[in-house]
Amino acid sequence: MSESPFQKVLKHFRIAGVAALACCSLAATAQTVTPEKRVLVFSKTAGFRHSSIPAGKTAILKLGKETGFSVDTTENSAVFTNKNLQKYAAVVFLNTTGNVLNDKQQDAFERYIQAGGGYVGIHAATDTEYEWPWYNKLAGAQFLSHPGNPNVQEGEAFVVNDQHPSMDGFPKKWKIKDEFYDFKNFNEKVNVLVKIDEKTYRDGKMGDNHPMSWYHEFDGGRAFYTNFGHEDATFINPVFVKHLTGGLNWAMASKLDYAKSRPEENRFTKKVLVTKLDEPTELVVLDDQRVLLTERKGKVKLYNPKTGKVKLVAEVPVYTKQEYGLMGLNIDPNFKTNKLVYMYYSPPSTAADTAQHLSRFKYDDVKDTLLLSTEELMLTVPVKRTDCCHTGGSIAWDAKGNLYLSTGDDVNPFQSNGYGPIDERPGREGWDGQHTSSNTNSLRGKVLRIKPRYGDRRANMPGGTNLYDIPEGNLFPPGTEKTRPEIYVMGTRNPYRISVDQHTGYLYWGDVGPDASNDDPKRGPRGYDEVNQARKAGYFGYPLFIGNNRPYIDFNFADSTSGKPFDPLKPINNSPHNTGLQELPPAQPAFIYYPYADSPEFGPIVGKGGRNAMAGPVYYSADFQDSKVKFPSYYNGKFFAYDWIRDYINIVTMNEQGDLQSIERFMPGTKFSHPIDMQFAKDGSLYTLEYGPNWFAQNDEASLSHITFNAGNRVPVAIASATNTTGATPLKVNFSSKGSMDHDGDPIKYEWSFGKGLPKSTVANPSYTYAKPGEYTATLKVTDNAGNSNTSEVIVRVGNAIPKVDVAIKGNKTFYWNDMPVNYEVSVSDKEDGSLANKKIPEDEVTLTINYLEGFDKTQLAQGHQANTGFETGKRMIELSDCKACHSVDKKSIGPAYREVAKKYASERNSLKTLTDKILKGGSGVWGEQAMPGHPQHKPEEIEEMVKYILDLNNTKAVDKKPLKSSYVTQAKKKDGSYIFTASYTDRGNGTMGPLTGSKTVALRPSTLMANMADTTRNTFKYKGDNGNEMVIGMKDGGFIAFDDIDLTQITKLAVSVGSKAGQSAGGTLEVRLDGAAGAKIGEGKVDKSETISIPVKAPADGKLHKVYFIFKNALAGSKPLFSIESIQFENAVL
Repeated sequence: MSESPFQKVLKHFRIAGVAALACCSLAATAQTVTPEKRVLVFSKTAGFRHSSIPAGKTAILKLGKETGFSVDTTENSAVFTNKNLQKYAAVVFLNTTGNVLNDKQQDAFERYIQAGGGYVGIHAATDTEYEWPWYNKLAGAQFLSHPGNPNVQEGEAFVVNDQHPSMDGFPKKWKIKDEFYDFKNFNEKVNVLVKIDEKTYRDGKMGDNHPMSWYHEFDGGRAFYTNFGHEDATFINPVFVKHLTGGLNWAMASKLDYAKSRPEENRFTKKVLVTKLDEPTELVVLDDQRVLLTERKGKVKLYNPKTGKVKLVAEVPVYTKQEYGLMGLNIDPNFKTNKLVYMYYSPPSTAADTAQHLSRFKYDDVKDTLLLSTEELMLTVPVKRTDCCHTGGSIAWDAKGNLYLSTGDDVNPFQSNGYGPIDERPGREGWDGQHTSSNTNSLRGKVLRIKPRYGDRRANMPGGTNLYDIPEGNLFPPGTEKTRPEIYVMGTRNPYRISVDQHTGYLYWGDVGPDASNDDPKRGPRGYDEVNQARKAGYFGYPLFIGNNRPYIDFNFADSTSGKPFDPLKPINNSPHNTGLQELPPAQPAFIYYPYADSPEFGPIVGKGGRNAMAGPVYYSADFQDSKVKFPSYYNGKFFAYDWIRDYINIVTMNEQGDLQSIERFMPGTKFSHPIDMQFAKDGSLYTLEYGPNWFAQNDEASLSHITFNAGNRVPVAIASATNTTGATPLKVNFSSKGSMDHDGDPIKYEWSFGKGLPKSTVANPSYTYAKPGEYTATLKVTDNAGNSNTSEVIVRVGNAIPKVDVAIKGNKTFYWNDMPVNYEVSVSDKEDGSLANKKIPEDEVTLTINYLEGFDKTQLAQGHQANTGFETGKRMIELSDCKACHSVDKKSIGPAYREVAKKYASERNSLKTLTDKILKGGSGVWGEQAMPGHPQHKPEEIEEMVKYILDLNNTKAVDKKPLKSSYVTQAKKKDGSYIFTASYTDRGNGTMGPLTGSKTVALRPSTLMANMADTTRNTFKYKGDNGNEMVIGMKDGGFIAFDDIDLTQITKLAVSVGSKAGQSAGGTLEVRLDGAAGAKIGEGKVDKSETISIPVKAPADGKLHKVYFIFKNALAGSKPLFSIESIQFENAVL
């Protein structure tokens, strides 16, 4: 028999009482802090609780008294702030479970550890924060399982390393009765102290290597973890107490240096300098902070920070079909004296000359003009131009004056279904990456490295020209047969942005990968984007390998047969299209790599969905002059990797050898719209270039921005808001400064200006009455002690009141019952126009729509449901996906506009299935050669909703207006959802003020509520049953689930699906109460087995909306879970 949910819960958790909270006063912020000899014990649990938590707290409090440190215990995650954590020498996670910290609190804890703080994890601390990779590495592992029947057993632990304070007095072998976890995602860099002998107990799953305790230094701090601590008795066991004492004392910090911590995001400011660029590609920052940038269609522009204006300094004639154009830009290292600018572009050549050009030009620094007539053609890269794809085109320099140029593979990928393009059939060179990327005699699909020459036109160096030499250390020495000496890196697909570490000389690039969404036994691995690091010249595998050297299969395109996988140690290119060497250097694995779906190797930090990896700079503070805006030394040696589609910048931390240590998000709360290039200026600030959302288009969001760091006093935050900001005269407006604050803790002064020529106020939350019609800008100014100030504005519109619209529902205002009529009536009144009642507002000027919206999205309903909704569920899903990277509703981007899609498929019979399959699996060839990747991260039913929305855009029918007073009969649908009654009226305006629209939305939801959708819960756990439905289990007497805004009119009985099993759960009583866990009881029912129970309720006849609580009761449950609830049906007395 399969285990019940209660067995699984019992195996994993024990219930305990709620611990008391102890909050602490906040300390002042400082760079270097000497913490008190104080420990914070944190025991918050997200649903489950171990019964040993109180025993653990008592033990640590006793330790503190005996060994001379203070202890604060808390389950309040709000204490995880930058200021508060500075008081503590160590933080103990005592049997924590689940997600216990929000993003801001996680950030504060990371900064604390980076400053040198200590962490101690006890038992279930490894069953905490599975979606926080940093914490998983800190703790050292993640809980996988533990024995069952019983879960607590006696086993024998043994010592593997006694050279640590926690091992003082620890016996070589130790018999202990506890719960022994099996682990996953074990951090191999920890130092294991104690293991458990699986032969001494049952059901261990890790074999001979089964760690129980360990320690390590991590990200600047110290971490100690012990698995023991499930049982109360463990915390009074002398061996364990001494073990914990030594581990805790070792982890405790004597000093916290916040200069070593990740800076808070609020110390960075991103200022947009230029918008509406036309497909920007690359930028370069001059010493005086003027910024040169290129646009794909050929324009070279200069931003001047002194004037804040942009000047067109040149327009390069370029070929712009497919992806070609002006791709790369950089200046010479000696630009200050030689004024040379390098560009990589596609000249509008004849059919006989379709090569890409790397050229250099003179720049007139006085007139700010690029002199195109001075062009020196450095190097050409032949490409076919008959179709796409992949141009590369980034230019970078190393510290030795070597120029690096990235080139795309110039291969059409669309006949390869997203796998390695290795089509060896005659005439298919353009579909065979072995002809370019893996060809030692081709410059395509490479990163080239040359040493430009200046003035000296004597005899060429070996392999070079009169404009460049070949540096030592390239992949093939000059004169090597069937090779090009310019090649530094080969086996790339589309290395679109590159950079060179100026200290180590390591080359970095983002390589945009192929599109397959799934592995294929006939073809090989799914597609990955790569972020690569080359410490020396090498072969990086494409199209024979991808990611960490995952081999493609030698596929025969002629007869669709599969050969053997390619060998990364001895790669062979025997394609008939290959003009270079057959035996290639060993393939090098990618530094970072990720597919469309979740990345099992690198986790959520690299994202999922559409992808376009790129490489930014490696930062060194010493390389830049001192300034007030310079990035801090925290970023020394860190690599800025970013993704053009996923709109993020990641900071990659490496050790001294360049090995990956960790990845973190840079400015996660800041919006980036397809970042395409970035560079540090001489003052250590960062300039970024953003392309914007739509491909091959001039986007409003296409921008040049400047990011600066503020190490000193920060500008205060001003947040202005107001109630009643639109209405007839006179209009009284209540203003609020709520949320305004100073990050440095300085007191702030308030100054309100209510509009031009109007009075001012220094009150934080004033009121003001506007007597004359018009539009006013009310401004809040906040100023700190240092004189720094910030402002926020509120627009006030006076002279026209918003129409009042209501939809009155007779009977229950929360639920509907299928086939039962809903009686409703719309009322409208407007201060200027009149009302429906006095007939000054005609009925035909009022719109009422009734729509069915699957699900019950409160955010959507709160925003108001628009008339003629279409398929809002699908629309929301599209807005939350990566679709907008390639599509928009009306405007063609890299892919077609949604309206074009809807029109094309309007008459196709199976369009819903066809498009659903295409989005799920990917496809190409319908709208040109650009492939659409698959979207395996979405469920088929989610994609189906998206397609419904897209297809509905072709629907030109008028809004289905309903009578303003009538009866509407609801009907059963395939999926549960809500009936949305939306009434709206747009008034006629009033003189200087234009028309305003008033609306009212009423949502009636299904009469059956699923327990897992409760608005509030306490001491519960969600579990998915064998039927696929999620149930909620009460874990403790007094636990509850509660639902907001429930009208109990006409409700006399509840049918509740519950579950309990003798011996595994305690059962109990389900109480129904109003407006609080101790509120009025209106019903109860006994639960002792799995069934649907009927609970009569005595509901108040007040017509009000209530919060209804369903409370799990059994004072004798002990450590057992009580029972489960799956659903609650509200039964109408009228039926």
